[in-house]
Amino acid sequence: MENLQTTIILIGESLAILTVLSCALYLVHQRMLSAYQDKPGAQFRRQLIMVGLVLAAVLAAIILLPIGDTMRGQLLGLLGIVLSATIALSATTFVGNAMAGLMIRTMRSFRLGNYIEVGAHAGRITEMDLLHVEIQTEDRDLTTLPNLFIVSNPVRVMRSSGTVIHVDVSLGYDIPRKRVEQLLLQAAAAAKLETPFVQVTTLGDFSVTYRIAGLLTDLKTLISTRRQLRACMLDYLHGGGIEIVSPTFMNTRVFDKDAAFIPEMPAFVEDTDDTTSVDSMLFDKAEKAELIDSLQSAAAEAEQKIKEIRGTISDKTDETQRAAAEASIQKLQSRHERLEKLITRTKERIEQKDH
Repeated sequence: MENLQTTIILIGESLAILTVLSCALYLVHQRMLSAYQDKPGAQFRRQLIMVGLVLAAVLAAIILLPIGDTMRGQLLGLLGIVLSATIALSATTFVGNAMAGLMIRTMRSFRLGNYIEVGAHAGRITEMDLLHVEIQTEDRDLTTLPNLFIVSNPVRVMRSSGTVIHVDVSLGYDIPRKRVEQLLLQAAAAAKLETPFVQVTTLGDFSVTYRIAGLLTDLKTLISTRRQLRACMLDYLHGGGIEIVSPTFMNTRVFDKDAAFIPEMPAFVEDTDDTTSVDSMLFDKAEKAELIDSLQSAAAEAEQKIKEIRGTISDKTDETQRAAAEASIQKLQSRHERLEKLITRTKERIEQKDH
């Protein structure tokens, strides 16, 4: 009877310990979900903290359970073996994506809002998680890329200082090269590209392929500028009396030798269509994430500077230096408060628009 009572007590204590630890983990998880729901750039930190807390809870359970030292040592050894095996299999498992996420965070090759290309996928980053990176494509859709896929493939990141965009066009050998280059440069200038240049990329059997390229510094207008560049190329080439026809078109259709395949149009007028909102519509989630992330980074930087200045103040600091340090702290605190208010107002406006 005593053995039965002892067994029941041990089982009760074990269940109580496991229940307390499970409830504590659940409450912490719910609290962190609530605290990080408006911080898309901090989801990685939340998940990493939860992984650490789960491992700590398992270790605490093994230590606190009313079991013998031999059994406790065996459980700790088993835990070590499981962790070692999990890390060994990380190239193709859940932990592989987590470790790839750590690698991405350590390298800091890109951040929220950046335009990236990975394999056949391209778009602006909306979320960076422990296990995946989410991008918003040019179709406004959201694509989730596992971190392991990203670190296993070359990633092209458009620099914040600008990127070179280009468009190719094939024209006949009967058109003077310098005339084509002149018109294409005018088209690039009309599309507001910086430092435009023309290349002859292919000398084909029936046509010459020209490439017009230029530097785009405002990446938020990428889609609109590409559209504007193509439109300006059509207008300037047609306005200059140059046909844009495929060589096979002449081989499959009979037409008068004096016929010109240029649409009827008045004297060239610069395109005034307002397409600047196209990129904002396509990459709306990416821009929201980038804005909030930049504001939070500025607030964190101000808070860090306040801590650094306070660390320089000691009992030996003279009154002049102390007064200067306090003035700097007060200025930084005001900036931090303004940023926090701005972050709150921005989130509220975003939520109103989403609803």
